[in-house]
Amino acid sequence: MVHRRSITVAISRFEDLVARGLRSFIEDDEHLDLVAHDVAHDDLDGVFRTHRPRVALVNFGDLRTPVDVHRLHTAHPETQIVVLASRPTAVEANQMLAFGATACLSKDTQARDVLNAIHLASRGLQVLPRTDGPSSASTNHAEPTGPDLLTPREADVFGHLQQGRSNAEIALALHVSVETVRTHRRNIYRKLGVRTRRELASLSTQQQHRLG
Repeated sequence: MVHRRSITVAISRFEDLVARGLRSFIEDDEHLDLVAHDVAHDDLDGVFRTHRPRVALVNFGDLRTPVDVHRLHTAHPETQIVVLASRPTAVEANQMLAFGATACLSKDTQARDVLNAIHLASRGLQVLPRTDGPSSASTNHAEPTGPDLLTPREADVFGHLQQGRSNAEIALALHVSVETVRTHRRNIYRKLGVRTRRELASLSTQQQHRLG
């Protein structure tokens, strides 16, 4: 008889009811092994290093910037990241996938679908989001649901800015105009809450320290 190795799972910090539900149905699945739960955002890197979970469920609402997902994915490629958000739009879900997440699901997704996503993610398979048409975008805007996402192109420019490249050098590398680079740079500054290249460099250094 062949025994399948358990899929190790870590859960970041979620709202109480969501956290209880996730923990309950993961512990009920004989093929899943919950190695950490209620993990604060700043502790994710340490948990990933210590427990090396095959799959991690991450709270979209706790992400400071989309770069958090990108850096976790880059630093721990062996851990597949499943992001859970409050009614994510197709755009939000697809951008999370672009930044390294394996799936982005709504927090009200049925348990069997979350379990299916975990099993698929453990095999490195991306889970495309289900959308409910216009209703998925009609969220309550009274409270924020997560970070203001960078577009994939903004992420490209961000990477070059981190390396200290000039606007002209970035434009040449990406085959776009200098003015286009400036526009992307302004959007990046706004979304990441910085005003200068120095502040951007400081932000990058802080994130590297958290993940290093």
